[in-house]
Amino acid sequence: MSWKNQLKGDSLSWLLEPDSPGVRYLAMRDLLDYSRENPQLQAARTAAHREGPILQILDQIQEPGFWARPGPGYNPKYRSTVWSVILLAQLGAALQEDERIEQACAYLIDQALAEGGQFTASGAPSGTADCLQGNLCWAFLELEYADPRLEKAFEWMARTVTGEGLAPNSDRDAPMRFYASQCGPTFACGSNNKLPCAWGGVKVMLAFSKLPADQRTPLIDRAIEHGVDFLFSVDPAEATYPTGWTDKPSGNWWKFGFPVFYVTDLLQNVEALIALGYTSDPRLAKALEVIQEKQDDLGRWSLDYNYTGKTWVDFGEKKQANKWVTLRAMRVLKMAAQSAAG
Repeated sequence: MSWKNQLKGDSLSWLLEPDSPGVRYLAMRDLLDYSRENPQLQAARTAAHREGPILQILDQIQEPGFWARPGPGYNPKYRSTVWSVILLAQLGAALQEDERIEQACAYLIDQALAEGGQFTASGAPSGTADCLQGNLCWAFLELEYADPRLEKAFEWMARTVTGEGLAPNSDRDAPMRFYASQCGPTFACGSNNKLPCAWGGVKVMLAFSKLPADQRTPLIDRAIEHGVDFLFSVDPAEATYPTGWTDKPSGNWWKFGFPVFYVTDLLQNVEALIALGYTSDPRLAKALEVIQEKQDDLGRWSLDYNYTGKTWVDFGEKKQANKWVTLRAMRVLKMAAQSAAG
């Protein structure tokens, strides 16, 4: 049975329309499985870089490779270097198509990666956070930017999940320790009242899912197992993860959006778990049902969470059927169906 049977309409043809070259390219790559050498896919990729969001973002870059303000690039949200690189990765940007992408990656690693492997919002190791670490580790792999320093970034990320080799935040003399923001194992976060933050956990697990299996050390394997246990500690469809300031889960879990920054949603949580090989786990069943039920009668998903006016590019009107969100949802449903089929 084709994964397309999960769709209520021919939304794939909608994504392949030429008016959105960026969506069209990713639909060909991820939903139609065109090989990298396919001339049609190569032409679509080039078109996606010559018009549309990728070009609009790259045209705002400044020498020697930053957006908005020099330095670690976390602020101002969401036009600075951190967010621009994460967004380019979500748009399918390719180093081969524009040298400015590689320039930006090199600049960001030089400015934002501390010696201990922490991606930092401030330039100091204490400026690290799970969501930032996971987002950037994922983005560099997605952009296929190679740098040996990323090995230490993944090692640090794994240690923060399991706690191995890290002293408590209070031990200021320890060479490797937790900090006020990233304050303990299992995604404990100062911004979540020191409780585990599932948003950060999803980013970290998605980054680990992108790392080839032969590059995963025993420490990383343990971190993946630990992180998956946390994400499955509640039903992902209900998202009753620890919340530091309220008794209710954030409603943003059920608001599918584009782009996806540190706020996450059910869709990205399921994507990470499927990519790590948990498609057949019965604990995902309800979450997959929620995803399917959110499509309209034409097989399209709406934009429920957005950053209109905050990024270099806007991606559609809120509460309207959206190609970028539909692409995200279809990609997850395809992954689920094909993994289940073996």
